[in-house]
Amino acid sequence: MKHHNGFFVNRYRSVAVGVSIAIMSVSAAAQGVINAISASVQGGVEVLKIDFDQSPVTAPTGFATQSPARVALDFHGVGNATGKSAYEVNLGNLKSVNVVQAGERSRIVLNLKAATSYRTEIQGKALVVSLDPVAGAGGGASSVIHFSDAQNGDVLPLRDVDFRRGADGSGRIVVNLPSNQVGVDLQQQSRGIAVEFMRSSLPEGLRRRLDVTDFGTPVQTVTTTQVGERVRMLIESVGDWEHSAYQSDSQFVIEVRQKKVDLSKLTQGPGYSGEKLSLNFQNIEVRSLLQVIADFTNFNIVTSDTVSGALTLRLKDVPWDQALQIIMDAKGLGMKKTGSVLWIAPKDEIDARTKKDFEAAQAIQKLEPLKTQAYQLNYAKAADILTQLTTSASGSGGVGTRFLSERGSAISEPRTNQLFVTDTPSKLEEVRLLLASLDVAVRQVLIEARIVEARDSFGRSLGVRLGGSDLRANRGGDGGYGLGGNNRVAFGTSYSDAVASSGAGGTTSTNGNFVNLPASLSNVSSVGSFALSIFNSAANRFLTLELSAMEADGKGRIVSSPRIITADQTKALIEQGTEYPYSITAPNGATSLAFKKAVLKLEVTPQITPEGNIILDLDINKDSRGETTTQGVAIDTKHVKTQILIENGGTVVIGGIFEMEETNQENKIPLIGDVPVVGNLFKSRTKESTKREMLVFITPKVISDSGLKK
Repeated sequence: MKHHNGFFVNRYRSVAVGVSIAIMSVSAAAQGVINAISASVQGGVEVLKIDFDQSPVTAPTGFATQSPARVALDFHGVGNATGKSAYEVNLGNLKSVNVVQAGERSRIVLNLKAATSYRTEIQGKALVVSLDPVAGAGGGASSVIHFSDAQNGDVLPLRDVDFRRGADGSGRIVVNLPSNQVGVDLQQQSRGIAVEFMRSSLPEGLRRRLDVTDFGTPVQTVTTTQVGERVRMLIESVGDWEHSAYQSDSQFVIEVRQKKVDLSKLTQGPGYSGEKLSLNFQNIEVRSLLQVIADFTNFNIVTSDTVSGALTLRLKDVPWDQALQIIMDAKGLGMKKTGSVLWIAPKDEIDARTKKDFEAAQAIQKLEPLKTQAYQLNYAKAADILTQLTTSASGSGGVGTRFLSERGSAISEPRTNQLFVTDTPSKLEEVRLLLASLDVAVRQVLIEARIVEARDSFGRSLGVRLGGSDLRANRGGDGGYGLGGNNRVAFGTSYSDAVASSGAGGTTSTNGNFVNLPASLSNVSSVGSFALSIFNSAANRFLTLELSAMEADGKGRIVSSPRIITADQTKALIEQGTEYPYSITAPNGATSLAFKKAVLKLEVTPQITPEGNIILDLDINKDSRGETTTQGVAIDTKHVKTQILIENGGTVVIGGIFEMEETNQENKIPLIGDVPVVGNLFKSRTKESTKREMLVFITPKVISDSGLKK
């Protein structure tokens, strides 16, 4: 507490925001009373010595927290005979010690400046508590904390992993260890807590990911995996949370709870990180109040002569930089910081001073002598860089309107790829830094496409040819068959053949057909057939039957694999194929010759992301010659245009086309073809099936510098 003009200022040191880590040893009761407490620094280590009236049996139950930074030790059945409940120490990391007695238990609390772990050792009738060195700056929240050391020699399996919800809405992860000698390490990460159990194994039934979102706790998932001779558990949490851990015999527990907000204190705003203080002033001069802030912060505060007036202020547990901002806002003041000196004046005065400084700097820049500097470019083209330096923001041409100063100018020399810039020395340095970022080698990307076209066809056809002939009339006999009354009937495979068979004239054909339905398949010319003839002994009457059948099964595959290398964010094109001519007729009747392409084309623009993945703008064509028409050759095309994000070296199917064509056809003689069994001699059946499929695979690879050298 510091007095000033009859008023008081309470000083509060800032409390680091962190998560609570509890460290517990095997509990045991120690009978007696605490006689004395003393602190010292031995070899750079803070040591607290607690004297009892009798020797403690075992180390006490204890835990450590990070926010606020404390170590608490509980002694069961022990009283406080020191006559004091608070000790101011201020040795190294140890600020003070408090002794609290409740019933038959006494608790000793070590108030620390920074969170750390501790070790205890029994020395006769005394218990010695040693604080571990504090981790480096910025590493407290993410450094590994050794909860307990591994004392087991063999690798033992964990018994169980369970999750429960506490009464206060906290999430409790309960791990049943094989023994109390398993070593445990904890590490806070950006999204949760990583816990490692040393020299342990994980049974197959416990290798799982627990989704505990529905429990309504900060814990979202608990993932347990086996890593070598360790078991790693990742606890992912959301929100503003803190955690504590403790172990009772062979049961290890981690509690994750929501941080409690103290509504009696002002919320620390963004950017305020100073030590906290409390102020209670009635009608105090502003200049005196600023001097109080100066004494508290060890800053040198210089106030302008125009700063005046009084202020009534009451703040409790507020960062000093926030308190200073509140005072300045209340009086319309501004601040300018230079090193450890704060100049405070009315905002208008500071703005006027800042404006004069800028005007003076601008005037000096206009009068500063110009220099010319040559820059050798290795990768970028000097003409392109010149355009960027001398093009205005609106896109119109101009000298120095974008990057160079008003008097600056630049020229490029394409033959040596040099850039000559004339400007002030400070602007020339900015140009040098800009070119160091722009004139760099562009990474290359190899893009490989595989276009696979597969074709599978199957066909089956059954057919029949049935015919007959009567040669008796042609050989001097009576043709046909008698009907009575000197009437006869003659059959033939056609009108002329029927007339010839009756003997009225003409020659009977032996190759005619009553039924002509042979087997046939598209794209298949040869057909297997079997012929049968029934005739009489004189060989002048015939009945012929021909059965034909065919089955075709075909498979084919076409693989096209265009490859191309291009620079990052540069469009590349590769194509291969044929251009077919066709004629064009103009409105005036004149004709001209034009060409259209049937090509395999790969057009791609790659973009390498900061994570190492690749974004591809793809345009792929797979054309082939189609049917020939009177107007020219038709083009069968397959086209894919898309944008994808893929990992370096990965393969993805960006598209595919699947076609399936099935045909079932039956040709028959009406009525007769529907007769069972015999009807098969008067019909033919054809079945065809064709499948066509196309898939496009893309594989991009970033070519490293070593790959380019090879």
